[in-house]
Amino acid sequence: MRIIQAKNYEDMSRKGADFIAAQVLLKPNCVLGLATGSTPVGAYQRLAEKYRSGDLSFAQVTSINLDEYVGLSPDNDQSYRYFMNENLFRHIDIDIARTFVPNGLEKNAEKACTDYDAILAAHGGIDLQLLGLGLNGHIGFNEPADHFPCGTNCVDLTPSTIEANSRFFPTYDSVPKQAYTMGVQAIMQAGCALMLVSGKAKAGIVRQAFTGAITPQVPASVLQLHKNFVLIADEDALSEMKL
Repeated sequence: MRIIQAKNYEDMSRKGADFIAAQVLLKPNCVLGLATGSTPVGAYQRLAEKYRSGDLSFAQVTSINLDEYVGLSPDNDQSYRYFMNENLFRHIDIDIARTFVPNGLEKNAEKACTDYDAILAAHGGIDLQLLGLGLNGHIGFNEPADHFPCGTNCVDLTPSTIEANSRFFPTYDSVPKQAYTMGVQAIMQAGCALMLVSGKAKAGIVRQAFTGAITPQVPASVLQLHKNFVLIADEDALSEMKL
């Protein structure tokens, strides 16, 4: 495990974008595992800037996203497909046909998960997986549980996750209660797992996940076993760590 300390959110975003850009430059046809939420937005903005300046091309890149809400269509402005289109894809030269997000409209959960695992297998896995960190330690939408889910799975979101996501929806009741999410196995098999974390609110879970016991009750703790895990976090997020 490698920890890179950033001064603040902007510095974290810059360092994260530089790390992802290096992967694309080293392997132009790489497979990027991408994440949603407020944390990676700054990094995505900087990647778009690198494309506009002519320093970076995503023309050969394939992207495979971590998760999607069950029941939301791609054109719903709270879906993760919409998020990716608006925050990254439409600002770069990636081939949209090679960008993958779970099908939130597939009502058969087993089929939705099997189909997504097949996409992962067809592309030979992920070269670099970008991750955020939930307040309860979730990665993707793999919530605290009694085991680490292996493949793509349909998750009942915990009340704390629903509460955290409710800021993006008109009301708490309108927040989707389930999501399809990539399993822990695909994350652990990625060539590199890169996590971005910002803010003092995450300090406690950062300490617990990366200095505490490895347990499915704190899903991110499994990353202690990853062969190439890099944590880029700002000073606030690392404030409870003894580096």
